[in-house]
Amino acid sequence: MTITTLSSRQFNQDASKAKKAAMAGPVFITDRGRPAHVLLTFEEYRKITGGRTKIADLLAMPGIDDIELDIPQLRDPAQPADLS
Repeated sequence: MTITTLSSRQFNQDASKAKKAAMAGPVFITDRGRPAHVLLTFEEYRKITGGRTKIADLLAMPGIDDIELDIPQLRDPAQPADLS
């Protein structure tokens, strides 16, 4: 894995270079000499995040209206807290 570091200016001037470098490993993009962003391929991002799907993404799926969800009602109503 190769780590590439580019300044924000270099990134803005040659984004295709940064995308090519991301194929070999992460690209650190600096702002005033400090790391500010990391560019990864989508596949690498999926590996890092474990490919987890967010609930918002699931709710936005086409055909979600066809799925039935039975949520049981709570039997015990909320009780006041005993702070004594």
